[in-house]
Amino acid sequence: MAIRMITDSASDLIPPIREDVTVLPMAISFGEQHYLDGVDLTHRQFYELLIEGDTLPVTSQVSPGQFADAFQAAVKAGEEVVAITLSKKLSGTWQSACLAAQDFPGKVHVVDSGNATIGEMILVERALNLADQGLGAGEIAQTLEKEKKDIRLVALLDTLEYLKRGGRISPTTALVGGLLAVKPVVAVQEGEVVVLGKARGSKNGNSLLIQEIEKTAGVDFSRPYRLGYTGLSDTLLQKYIHDSRGLWEEHTPSLPISTVGGTIGTHVGPGAVAVAFFCKGA
Repeated sequence: MAIRMITDSASDLIPPIREDVTVLPMAISFGEQHYLDGVDLTHRQFYELLIEGDTLPVTSQVSPGQFADAFQAAVKAGEEVVAITLSKKLSGTWQSACLAAQDFPGKVHVVDSGNATIGEMILVERALNLADQGLGAGEIAQTLEKEKKDIRLVALLDTLEYLKRGGRISPTTALVGGLLAVKPVVAVQEGEVVVLGKARGSKNGNSLLIQEIEKTAGVDFSRPYRLGYTGLSDTLLQKYIHDSRGLWEEHTPSLPISTVGGTIGTHVGPGAVAVAFFCKGA
C-alpha cells in the first residue's frame, strides 16, 4: 500500500519535496497580521518582519481539523499515513494529530519527533528512506520511535535578545550577555530546549558547538543529517562549516543546508546556526 508522510511546518521542509509528503502549516501572527507558515509567509519574509518589527510574533499549533482533512484525503486515495510532528513538549501539534488519528484506526500512525526544525526534518527524511526500502507504515513508525533517540540537534545562538523579548531570560541577563558578546549553545534533549553552555564571541561559540558534537559517538553519515540557519544570511553558518570541516570533509563532499523558519526563529532570532544528525552507535 502507498504511504504518505504528513508533517507540520515546524520541520522546516519547504514544499514541493516529494509527491508522497504533505506539510501542514503552523500559524504565525505579527499583531493583527496572521499568516500560514510556508503558504503566505516564506522564511525570508518572516525574518524581514521579525527584524523590522517591534512585536514578537506568536505561533499556533496545527489543529485537529487540519490533520483530519489531510488524513481523510490520504486514506481516500488508498494511502496509509505516517504523521511526524513537532515535539509534544514544545507544542500541542502532536496531540492534535493523535485526536484526528482516532478516526482512522490502523491507517494513521503518529510519531512525536521529540524534536524541532532540522531535527524533525531529518526524521521525516529517514521515514522516506525507510519507505523507499519497502517498509510498511507501521514498520516505519516503529523504527522511527527507536531511532529518534539517536538524533542530536545542537545550535549556536547569535543573540539573547529574542529570548529576552519572549520572556525566557531577564533583561539584565540579556544586557550583560550583549555587552560580553555571549553566544549560548543550546540543544534539544528529551523533547525540550536546554542550554549547554555559553561562549564569548562567534569563534569561541563555534568551538563550543564543535566540542558538543565531538562529545557524541559521532555523526552517522549513513542516515540523514543537515545544517540550518536563521535570518537573512548564511554567513555565520559558512564560517562554522569552514571551522568544523574536520568533522565532515572525509565523509561527504557537501553538507545539506536549510533555513530555520518562524516556529523556532521566533524564540532564537536571526544569526543562529544549527546542526542535526543521527548519532553513530547510539
